[in-house]
Amino acid sequence: MLQNFTLHTHTNLFDGKNTATEMIDTAQQCGMVAIGISNHFIVHPDIVDTPSYAAALRGGYAHMYMNNFDGAINEFKQHYDELRRIAQHASIKILCGMEVDFFNTAAWRRGFERALKVLQPDYIIGSGHFVEYNGRLCNIHDMANADDDARDEMLTLYWTKIQQMAQSGMFNWLAHLDLPKKRGLGRDARWFDTECRTVDVIAKSGARLEINAKGFVLPYNEPYPSGRILNQVAAANIPVLISDDAHAVDQVCRNFSDAEHFAQQCGVKNMLSLQKILDFSN
Repeated sequence: MLQNFTLHTHTNLFDGKNTATEMIDTAQQCGMVAIGISNHFIVHPDIVDTPSYAAALRGGYAHMYMNNFDGAINEFKQHYDELRRIAQHASIKILCGMEVDFFNTAAWRRGFERALKVLQPDYIIGSGHFVEYNGRLCNIHDMANADDDARDEMLTLYWTKIQQMAQSGMFNWLAHLDLPKKRGLGRDARWFDTECRTVDVIAKSGARLEINAKGFVLPYNEPYPSGRILNQVAAANIPVLISDDAHAVDQVCRNFSDAEHFAQQCGVKNMLSLQKILDFSN
């Protein structure tokens, strides 16, 4: 295994299963030289009205969804304070990250820029779990439960959001590019042209991507993005890194070797070093 750092991880303060200390200790045992904790930063005024919020309440992690930036900043400030205290005595490099759901509005950008000034994260992952459809905030599970026409419209909005995220220049890299396939969505050939356009936008914007090894546990046995997308990513020489998207200690560094082999099969050569990731400038 070539990559010796893991930056896409979550803890039990949000929707993970283990403490930051447990995740850090596991990364060190796996031979990692650095771990970044990147819990979800999701702020939208309508988030508490979504089925996702109700599910989060039942699961005990509703505080990862915020309808205002003050609440999100307060949650993350306490979280980062803990990580920075641990880092003072750790023998592994510990980084403060965040996985951010992007919303392309002026109000959201103002709020997020204020959050960055206060929190000063080491890196930011761009993510798209939600789209705004017909006045409602919907995620991939809502897409899967919609009728065919609405589902296609939501998927189109999803890929448009990915393109906007890349063009924003806000993020060190973009996460799990074809996330809707988690529910079997967007896998048919009709979406190939949309994927091509998206990869072209990403290449022109200078954005970077992750190969999310978590996808190997799905029935499709491939990471995010799929092989057909990753072939295009490789042809465009878009920089990539490998992520485990670990929500528990048994997922830390999971399938890294498989992801590296998959990347090689797809022709990927532009693998990011930790230094290049952290030197990224908005």
